[in-house]
Amino acid sequence: MATTTNYGWTTPNDTDLVKDGAAAIRTLGSSIDTTTKALNPSTTLGDIEYRSSTANTNTRLGIGSNGQYLSVSGGVPAWVTLQAGGMTLLSTTSLSGTTTTVSSIDGTYNDLLILVRGTTFATDQASIEFRFNGAGAINSIGAVNVNGTDSLRLYNNFFKTDNNMLNTSANNVFAFEVDSYANTSRYKSVKFYGGMQLAAGGTFSINQMGMLQTNSAVTSFEVTTSNGYTFNGGQILIYGVK
Repeated sequence: MATTTNYGWTTPNDTDLVKDGAAAIRTLGSSIDTTTKALNPSTTLGDIEYRSSTANTNTRLGIGSNGQYLSVSGGVPAWVTLQAGGMTLLSTTSLSGTTTTVSSIDGTYNDLLILVRGTTFATDQASIEFRFNGAGAINSIGAVNVNGTDSLRLYNNFFKTDNNMLNTSANNVFAFEVDSYANTSRYKSVKFYGGMQLAAGGTFSINQMGMLQTNSAVTSFEVTTSNGYTFNGGQILIYGVK
């Protein structure tokens, strides 16, 4: 029997007898029906079809939910739900001892937001230093306000608070925004801001802009006391930003 070029449907030969025409038509019709259904598996309003791994057979992707976006998962189309703001909490770490380090930071996001909040100490007049990847290579400048008086600070090794100033209050909070933290071909821009209460009374606030002078991906973040004081409480929260 002869067949069609594209789908291989069975058709009568030129020499077939007329009495076989009905059977040939039924065979051809069944082949067309089967192939057409394989190419059109949709059953519901809003369905999407895409080429499956089997030739001449499509796969049905049911309509997604409100607010979902069409993406790719495992090499095929898929509906995904994006988290509000595109930000995901990667880790929460309690401050303890004189140094707390968060290692193996997930490198699959675009940017990082790091919060260090509720830092407390058993004794007044503590100081805090913040390091990325356990090293220096910081270049930043920005404003510091101590009890209403502004001044500039230049940091070139690590970010820090002024020496021997923090009190034991849990109202101290600091934040870091790091752009393209997982990039391995250029430096990273960073913003450091926050505030604290002073052991001598009053407040200290800081707003720094600068860069991390490293081509390595940021994989760890360290909070330490520069004068050996011990943390009495507080947390490091690390968020990945899409």
